[in-house]
Amino acid sequence: MSRTSGRAVVLAAVAALGAGLLAGCAEDSDEPGSASPGGKDGNGKTTVTIGVFGVFGYKQAGLYDEYEKLNPGVTIKETSIERVDQYYPQLLTHLGTGSGLQDIQAVEVGNIAEVAARHADRFVDLGKAEGVDKSSFLPWKWAQATAEDGRTVGLGTDIGPMAICYRKDLFKKAGLPTDRKEVGKLWAGDWQKYVDAGKDYMAKAPKGTVFVDAAGGVYNAAVSGNAERYYDKSGKLIYKDGPAVKEAWDLAMEVIDGKMTAKLKQFDKTWDQAYANGRFATVSCPPWMLGYIKEKAGDKAEDRWDVAPAPKPANWGGSFLSVPEAARNKDEAVKLAAWLTAPEQQAKLFEKQASFPSSQAAYDLPAVAGAKHEYFDDAPIGRIFADAAKGIPTLVVGEKDLAIQTAITDVGVLQVEQQGKTPDQGWDAALKNIDNALDQ
Repeated sequence: MSRTSGRAVVLAAVAALGAGLLAGCAEDSDEPGSASPGGKDGNGKTTVTIGVFGVFGYKQAGLYDEYEKLNPGVTIKETSIERVDQYYPQLLTHLGTGSGLQDIQAVEVGNIAEVAARHADRFVDLGKAEGVDKSSFLPWKWAQATAEDGRTVGLGTDIGPMAICYRKDLFKKAGLPTDRKEVGKLWAGDWQKYVDAGKDYMAKAPKGTVFVDAAGGVYNAAVSGNAERYYDKSGKLIYKDGPAVKEAWDLAMEVIDGKMTAKLKQFDKTWDQAYANGRFATVSCPPWMLGYIKEKAGDKAEDRWDVAPAPKPANWGGSFLSVPEAARNKDEAVKLAAWLTAPEQQAKLFEKQASFPSSQAAYDLPAVAGAKHEYFDDAPIGRIFADAAKGIPTLVVGEKDLAIQTAITDVGVLQVEQQGKTPDQGWDAALKNIDNALDQ
């Protein structure tokens, strides 16, 4: 299940990712750091604490129990705060005071750039930890958590390689191919081809349906396949005139102008209802969204949905496990973080919770390589998402990526899509919101 539950968080990355999106907490707590001094429980075991947001799935997949059996002297205690926009400020506060920290702290992809740039000295360099193999991780995922001085402040948990989920029954009625390979060919290599396919769909669209759920989803998917989006490699802000943003914005405006969208805000209740009602034919979907679609579309839509490759490899989501230098049980925490993010454990987590591995070494393991999804007509999701993952560029993630993207989609795009504003008016509103967020 997904580990983020707020829309503002979900846009930059719905971190971590599994079967549902608005998942509950595991041992919710307002205050991290509840282990006893020295980290020992009443039985003399070392208690390793781990702080996460939402549901990371380790407990649900049985990985904590497995580790404790392998290491009888260790007990694991997880504390989860539902929303990352509440979790992360608390983490920064505890980093500042050097107290109240868990032994392991999760960091969402939208925050990892700030952690690596501003707080790297407060975290253990996991790149040098025993049991950590840099080559087993996707290079771009490893790079996201690596500071300028070479310190690696986090080990990648999951990623969100993008595909397109589509309704076969609606495609058939609109005269479009339904086989996933043929569907993928419709838009292979270019998001403009995806929009053009939408025009073909709308020409014969079944009554009451449209091609895509939301223009914001089109923007997010298109922009997320570019290495430089809101910042360039030097750290300069480029969102105002960068080619990736302009191209994605223009595509979003084109689907609005063509009346191809259901005018929905993703993860609102109306979006959920539209799945159940079969209102739209396609949605950009990382692995974690498959379970969400299954839940919201329900049994009646089983085998009507399928999965095809996205026009270009892109990523939506992902997180990291980090160990603060101030951790009570630092050595044991490093061992646990390394074990949880090893290929074998990432494969198990995918099998149980649909969190797609950031470890490329996991892609050849049977649990990933042979994975199919029954609800989506036995789509070979392991292969589809692994192929996408390997093609994702090394994304430049800036400190304010989340704020910028949220302003563009939730302010700019929505004003055009839902309020009838012109594209220029929507863009201006987004820029004003971004300026406020960046204190410019």
